[in-house]
Amino acid sequence: MKFNYDIIVVGAGHAGCEAATTAANMGSKTLLITMDMNKIAQMSCNPAVGGVAKGQIVREIDALGGQTGIVSDRTAIQFRMLNRSKGPAMWSPRVQSDRMKFIETWRGIIENTPNLYMWQDTVTELSFDRQSVTGVKTRMGVTFTAKAVILTNGTFLNGLIHIGKVQISGGRIAEPASTGLTEQLRETGFRTDRMKTGTPVRIDGRTIDYTQLEEQKGEVDFHQFSYLPHVQRTLTQRSCWIAYTSEKVHAVLREGLADSPLYNGQIRSIGPRYCPSIETKIVTFSEKTSHQLFLEPEGETTQEYYLNGFSSSLPLETQIKALQCIPAFRNAHIFRPGYAIEYDFFDPTQLHPTLETKMVKNLFFAGQINGTTGYEEAAGQGIIAGINAHINCYGGAPFVLHRDEAYIGVLIDDLITKGVDEPYRMFTSRAEYRILLRQDNADERLTRKGYELGLASKERMDLLSRKEEKVEEIIGFVNNFSIKSGRINPFLESIGTAPLKQGVKLIDLLARPHIDLEMMAQEVSPLRELLDSMDERKEEILESANIRIKYNGYIKREQIMADKITRLEEIRIKDKFNYNEIQSLSTEARQKLTRINPETIAQAGRIPGVSPNDISVLLVLLGR
Repeated sequence: MKFNYDIIVVGAGHAGCEAATTAANMGSKTLLITMDMNKIAQMSCNPAVGGVAKGQIVREIDALGGQTGIVSDRTAIQFRMLNRSKGPAMWSPRVQSDRMKFIETWRGIIENTPNLYMWQDTVTELSFDRQSVTGVKTRMGVTFTAKAVILTNGTFLNGLIHIGKVQISGGRIAEPASTGLTEQLRETGFRTDRMKTGTPVRIDGRTIDYTQLEEQKGEVDFHQFSYLPHVQRTLTQRSCWIAYTSEKVHAVLREGLADSPLYNGQIRSIGPRYCPSIETKIVTFSEKTSHQLFLEPEGETTQEYYLNGFSSSLPLETQIKALQCIPAFRNAHIFRPGYAIEYDFFDPTQLHPTLETKMVKNLFFAGQINGTTGYEEAAGQGIIAGINAHINCYGGAPFVLHRDEAYIGVLIDDLITKGVDEPYRMFTSRAEYRILLRQDNADERLTRKGYELGLASKERMDLLSRKEEKVEEIIGFVNNFSIKSGRINPFLESIGTAPLKQGVKLIDLLARPHIDLEMMAQEVSPLRELLDSMDERKEEILESANIRIKYNGYIKREQIMADKITRLEEIRIKDKFNYNEIQSLSTEARQKLTRINPETIAQAGRIPGVSPNDISVLLVLLGR
């Protein structure tokens, strides 16, 4: 018996959930296949969403009409805006999440999304018709047909768990690995390799001495992930805690290195440089006498804690012995040890910008299968794969976000252009236009796009329109309102800033770094009346207006730079050249251009090994 769908999504992690709900909300009859319906959107590692650059991705998903931001807000037990001491381009929202409620909330969304169905099983094989995917086959012997398939297998493809010398086949602890797909795709011609990631011990909170820890409370203000004002944090907020390792801890860890899978040859795959295990830290940073650790609650009421910074694959005995050398954990009982996991991934340069594979039509990859790490990076890929799979089914132009439009665009362009030599993690430093890609303006950048796709709701568009209208009203007012020096100088002197020698426009005062709209509203009655007339989103509107006013010059300059590059993005070169025949290109450029077959001149210029001279050669051949 065969069952027919428009789109099949394999794997219900963060990429799979976002891909499936996106495709279904756009109108595709969608099937989400998962090994365990009780672990949908499982937070396999730390119980948190967002962080530096990652928080921007979640806001972008929400602005497009996705679900991750909504789920994160509804299940948050602590909120913080990171990097407040830096400029707004660096501000990054982050929440601690209730792990179990996160799963429950996602499942509730999936079960109540029209056009979306679930099946609990393991996919072992893909079906093809020539160079196009036509469906999947499962371990139960069921065949499902579809117009498009999205693989979001996470760490499950031939997953292998390491705890010291103990090796367990699995995609997560206590969950089986997935076999068959890698082998089939490798035979088809796909390039694949192995990566490694890891997770720390989970500690029983009843056995922790909190008097030996530094408390880290959350923040309570208007910030959240979703732009929908009715999505609120309602759970009891909890603190995180800070601890430190010591030389005594490091000595115990060094004693166990001979039995570490990372150092005895047991693990040979690529590990994350930016989230290393504790054993890697003491080797790489041998001069450091301590490392900071963050103790994070796993839920609103649970006693289970995650020790961020203590990821390890060392033997169980070594992990416990080292942990108990930290005063707060002297009597700690653990629920389970840390472990490393190796898994298969596919070279992402084998993908189009839509995340469709180049070798097989209507087959999409999203998430860790592309060599990334992190829930947010996975979810960002998931929404793009879901959009484009639907477009492949029903028609329309491919949906691609460019580097000046979204961190999601930076992520995907980096993957398909440069490939990966370690698990890819997003940072603000990867984006050359980060002043344009702020967390506060993701709705301004992307909600219209989501609305045109039929993904973002009219409610979102109305909210955006009202916000933009109010921001422009404020900016128009401060541009035109003049203020006299005699009127404002006493106030300026009271806050320790230079007095005016003559009258100026209000916007000139607001350009000063320590003066903002709310402060000036206390001195300028017409401005106060304007701000008091706003709705419940006043704080959000004020933040946006303040940033636009204070950073206007930087924003304009970066936009000019982005516009120049955009012109190169419009020069399409895909399939226009036989690069191997262009002898004026360097050998490396010929090889890289042939392998990646870039879409545009701009993408070609971002390929490692392709020089400005090589780009000049291509432009000459194009008659430019």
